[in-house]
Amino acid sequence: MKHRKLGKSELQVSVVGLGCNNFGFVANMDVAASRKVVDQAIDTGINFFDTSDSYGSSEEILGEVLGERRKKIVLATKFGSQLDQEGRKKGASRAYIFSAIESSLRRLRTHWIDLYQLHRPDPNTPMKETLRALDDLVQQGKVRHIGCSNLSAAQLVEAQSVAKANKLTSFVSSQDEYSLVVRDIEPELLPVVEKYGMAELPYFPLASGLLTGKYRKGQAAPKGTRLAEKQGLADRYLNEANLEKVERLEHFAKEHGHTLLELAFSWLLARPAVASVIAGATKPEQVEKNAVSANWDLSAEELAEIDRITEKA
Repeated sequence: MKHRKLGKSELQVSVVGLGCNNFGFVANMDVAASRKVVDQAIDTGINFFDTSDSYGSSEEILGEVLGERRKKIVLATKFGSQLDQEGRKKGASRAYIFSAIESSLRRLRTHWIDLYQLHRPDPNTPMKETLRALDDLVQQGKVRHIGCSNLSAAQLVEAQSVAKANKLTSFVSSQDEYSLVVRDIEPELLPVVEKYGMAELPYFPLASGLLTGKYRKGQAAPKGTRLAEKQGLADRYLNEANLEKVERLEHFAKEHGHTLLELAFSWLLARPAVASVIAGATKPEQVEKNAVSANWDLSAEELAEIDRITEKA
């Protein structure tokens, strides 16, 4: 497993990371099932684990499963998403951040978070207040580095400018949806990430399974798959344009002696700013497949052809 530097930090993260939202959340995995996935991830060289306080019992499960191994991995979690129906547990105010970090530390059974990320922007809190609170957590040793997720290009520019002007800890990474079929961050956000020397951490690299090759034009989604069971995701990803794109990409991969999965991971890692591709898994074999799928060094000609394929589709 290769490793890359996380932005301007000293952290070295595996190029494939483990997204832990399935633990007690999306896939309703229990401790035993989660342990098998975590064990396989560590055995294959994955050292970057990403979770959130909004992923149900994910933090608790991960804290229990890691045990002493927590010291050997890079642990990332998030705050800011709404956690209750009343809307009281959410946001990025100073008071809420100080409360959220203590809860995450307790659930994860650790004394520090390697990468603490703002999950989504908080329109009701000035960025200066958020960054000053996070800076205090870094000074206290409870957080090593901070990152953000789902910010717009303008919001990220503001955050980095506020941090510099006030000599505060700045974001070292940006976590956003990015894949061969969802390239929305390329025109504006990705150039900003690159400008500030940050790391990009793509989530949903397989577009909720669309880039596994399970789904075909003119056929219903296979039973038991995520897009068969979650209508909201199906409405978003299962359309003729995306299925056409996937069919062309799969043909391209096969012509070059690779799989669609290898193309999906390796294409993202061909982006200079991408440090680690965050991929979820519900079974150990999925972890293993993901881990070995990031070894195709795409040439400039191949990358250009992929652009032509996706534009044509």
